[in-house]
Amino acid sequence: MFKNVTIYRIAPGWDATLEEMETALDAARFVPCGATQDKAVGWVEPRGEAHGPLVESVAGQRILKLQIETKGVPGSVVRKKAQEEADHIEATTGRKPGKKETKALREDALLALLPQAFARQMTVWVWIDLKNGWLVTDASSQGKLDEVVTALVRAFDGLAVTLLQTAVTPQTAMTQWLSATTPDEWPGGFAVERECELKSGDEEKSVVKFTRHNLATDEVRKHITEGKLPTRLAMSWEGRIGFTLTESLQVKKINFLEGVFDGRPDEGENGFDADVALSTGELQKLIPELIEALGGEMAFGAAADSEPVPAAPAAREAVTADADDEGPPF
Repeated sequence: MFKNVTIYRIAPGWDATLEEMETALDAARFVPCGATQDKAVGWVEPRGEAHGPLVESVAGQRILKLQIETKGVPGSVVRKKAQEEADHIEATTGRKPGKKETKALREDALLALLPQAFARQMTVWVWIDLKNGWLVTDASSQGKLDEVVTALVRAFDGLAVTLLQTAVTPQTAMTQWLSATTPDEWPGGFAVERECELKSGDEEKSVVKFTRHNLATDEVRKHITEGKLPTRLAMSWEGRIGFTLTESLQVKKINFLEGVFDGRPDEGENGFDADVALSTGELQKLIPELIEALGGEMAFGAAADSEPVPAAPAAREAVTADADDEGPPF
């Protein structure tokens, strides 16, 4: 299952066959880090089958999987090794290395230590829905989102995407829903659950978190009238999907509720296909209703921060990686 969802709008006019996508991704297939390489990014087989397809088509939906491998050496270890070399230079020549030489010594120390560094791997799932014009990823951090978008626009000629924008910001909508005195004021099909985070906009930046707490109370509404605004809110939809909505329109902690996956195969290839079909099918229903609850979608490029995302150099810089592989999405 997708645990997180960030939705991009694909710019009109882009399309690609499965064969074209496969060829494009094959040129960027994942290769592990070399001895002195600190990061490697590339595409791997969604089913986990060696030398298998890099693009899977299930129920008309295209599924991709990006793998990110990083190697890191603690800064203290690098500095210690560089200092040992600097001390050696001073002892043998009587000359103390300057700032520029010290920097070079640290770079050399890092290259020397990288072959011994432990490699960490993580995967990010990508779902392309050409019918609806969505590109959806389960990336959980901005660094991973940048990696995914950069890898995609590098691979596919003519692809441009922008974060999906709604007429009403999630924070404004969440404020309205938490201020409601009855559930009748919530958008149809949605329910406010029992967790939220409120943050003030003043200098103190005070934060109040509610966990396993009834949110339809005067206490919560008092915090809002005092100026604290929701940054995340636990919700459910039609009794089928539980999730947390964030102020940046990310859908996190997705949980398909009891009954949604009844009857699916337990394992094997059929299990993969069934999970893709069921999870994307449910999300295809949730996403439009969530967009409607937020006042509808703004047109592609309508907002100032909705320009197509290029493969900008800044997006190619090293990502701060999570320690663990996130594992399969289904």
